[in-house]
Amino acid sequence: MSGGVDSSVAACLLAEQGHEVIGCHMRLLHLAEGVDHGCCGPRAREDARAVAELAGFPFEVVDLTEVFEETVLADFFDEHAAGRTPNPCVRCNEHVKFGAFLARADQLGVDLVATGHYARAWHDPEGRWHLGRGLDRSKDQSYMLHTLGQGQLARARFPVGDQTKAETRAHATRLGLPVADKPDSQEVCFVPGADHAAFLEEYVPSLVREGEVVDPGGNVLGTHRGTFRFTVGQRRGLGVSTGERRYVVDLDPVANRVVVGAAELLARRGLAADRVSWVAGGPPEGGPFEAEVRIRYRGEGAPAVVRPLAGDRARVEFSSPQRAVAPGQSAVFYRDDEVLGGGRIVEALA
Repeated sequence: MSGGVDSSVAACLLAEQGHEVIGCHMRLLHLAEGVDHGCCGPRAREDARAVAELAGFPFEVVDLTEVFEETVLADFFDEHAAGRTPNPCVRCNEHVKFGAFLARADQLGVDLVATGHYARAWHDPEGRWHLGRGLDRSKDQSYMLHTLGQGQLARARFPVGDQTKAETRAHATRLGLPVADKPDSQEVCFVPGADHAAFLEEYVPSLVREGEVVDPGGNVLGTHRGTFRFTVGQRRGLGVSTGERRYVVDLDPVANRVVVGAAELLARRGLAADRVSWVAGGPPEGGPFEAEVRIRYRGEGAPAVVRPLAGDRARVEFSSPQRAVAPGQSAVFYRDDEVLGGGRIVEALA
């Protein structure tokens, strides 16, 4: 229970259905004690506790700071150092919410874990589990859950996945929950004030290195104070003025350079991915397959051919060029509303 309306309603609906529910709030980061938004700070913890007390089921706070800092925070720092734009929510779902948290469930003798994600899971007559988009497409979080496999899905439940956000808030009002009107968290939960640059400056000062902002020909246009301040496709805050609209088209952390150029330079025909995982345990049979591939959380899927490769890697070839393929983000493979798998973008292919 994060302290938000979605997980609060999920827990209460399960209790209404007759399940024996234990509310659990994950303490993820010591740094977050000064954070007053999202799911990490003390206010979120107390909101979750208040809901559990009102609904009448037991509640605990479990300390998962060590695994969070080792698997999510360390990766967040390393990815920025490598010039990539990481997706910490994907890592958290994989290693914490459906990794360490499942281990905690085993300690308690609990059969299933439930979250407030807007996603759906089901099994077919053969017993194989599937992962799909949430009913509310505007809130769908299946992209963030693409690392889940058969073992995790068999023990996962998503009680709000089959309803809209408006229906979730209506349930919260009906149940008299104190979080019924609590706004959604929009930013990375552990970054105070949503200021990524300030957070990284404080905790990884080695990332602050002055370098050059250049055009595609290598001509110096200005300077910057760290590639971690930029992401592919970014237009604002470039620190240079050329009289024309320019975007970040590449990051070179080795040379400590930020390359900016015209919008048409953002188009890419494909990508290479690593850390590829498959919901079914392996890729669809028959070699390369067609799919819709999403390259950002709020983006639309693009038709593509996915070529699974050895070593948990894959190559994606789009039917038409896609804009701002950002290394570090996830490429998630869909067939209709079903998630087949996905991986981390490591290279955008011209």
